[in-house]
Amino acid sequence: MPTTPAAELSLPTLSINVPNFGSFLAGDDYGRFVRFCVAADQAGFDRIQVTDHVVMGSDTSGYTWSTFPTEPDAVWLEPLTMLALLAGKTERARLGTGIVMAALRGGAVLAKTAATLDLISGGRLDLGVGTGWQEREYEAAGLDFAKRGPLLDDTLAVLRALWSSAPAEVSTSSASFADVYCSPRPAPGRNIPIWVAGSLSKPVVRRVTTWGDGWIPIMGAGNDDLAAGTNLLRRSFEEAGRDPNSLQVRGRLGIERATDGSIDLERTMNGATALVTCGVTDFMVAAADIDKDADAAEEALTELVAAFLERFGVDRVIDAPA
Repeated sequence: MPTTPAAELSLPTLSINVPNFGSFLAGDDYGRFVRFCVAADQAGFDRIQVTDHVVMGSDTSGYTWSTFPTEPDAVWLEPLTMLALLAGKTERARLGTGIVMAALRGGAVLAKTAATLDLISGGRLDLGVGTGWQEREYEAAGLDFAKRGPLLDDTLAVLRALWSSAPAEVSTSSASFADVYCSPRPAPGRNIPIWVAGSLSKPVVRRVTTWGDGWIPIMGAGNDDLAAGTNLLRRSFEEAGRDPNSLQVRGRLGIERATDGSIDLERTMNGATALVTCGVTDFMVAAADIDKDADAAEEALTELVAAFLERFGVDRVIDAPA
C-alpha cells in the first residue's frame, strides 16, 4: 500500500506540463526545452510534468479529445530520460510524468529506472501512469492492447513490491518471481507517489485505491466530473482503510484572456478557486496554453506563480520527501 511522504506537499500546488514533443520546445534543440523547465523551476512552479509516447502509428484517430498535436514522425523525447536530465538542472520543483505508459516498460525495469530517478533528484519524482489509447504501441512492445488494464495493474504491483521489500515476491497474471532484490529503493517510511490516470471505471477506482496517491482525470473532465470522482475515490479510500484526506487530484487550469489577448490573472485564478471546491489539489497549466510563442510563455511564468500564491497563500512548503 502507498505510504504518505515524510515531508508532505502543502496544498494546493501548481504544476506545468511542458511538451517534450513537437516543435514548441522539443524540436531539434532539446536545450530550449531544458531552459524553459529551469525557468519554471526558478519561477516557483511546484511540479514540472512531461508526457509519453514510445512509438506512433500513422492513424491517430484513436485520440478522441482533440486533433492529435503532432505528426506521427514528430520528435517525442522519452520522458524519463528527460526528467533525469532535469534532475541535474533544477533545484526544487517535483518532476512528474503525466503520464507514462508503465506497462510498456515492464515492472522491473520501470522500478529500477524510477527509483534511480527519484534518488538522483533528491526524492522529487511523481510517477503518473496510465494505459494510453494507441494499439500500435502495445504491438511494438509485444503486448496485447486488449489486456492493457490488467497489464498496468500487474506493473504497479511489481513497482510497489520492489520498492518496499527486499527480497521481493510477486505473483500476478503476467509477472511471477520471488527472492528478488532491486536497489535503489525509496527511503524507509516513504514511497514514490503514483498518480493514476483515467475515467473512474471500477478497475480504475480499484487501481487508484490500491496503488495510487493521486488521480489524473481524463482529458475534458468538467467540474461536476471532478467533484463526483473525488467523492467516489475518497469513499473508496476510506473503505480500504486509507486516509481519504491523503488523496491528491489534478485539475487542468485554463488560461483566461483579457480583451487585448493578455492573460487575465484574476479570472484565471477564479477558475482555480472553482476547482478547489471540486476537490482539486494540484493545478496543471499547459505551457502552450500560456502563449503559443515559447519565449512569451516563459516570460509569463513568474506572474502566473505570483498570482497563484497571492490567491492561495505564500506559506506552502514544497519539500522533497525525506
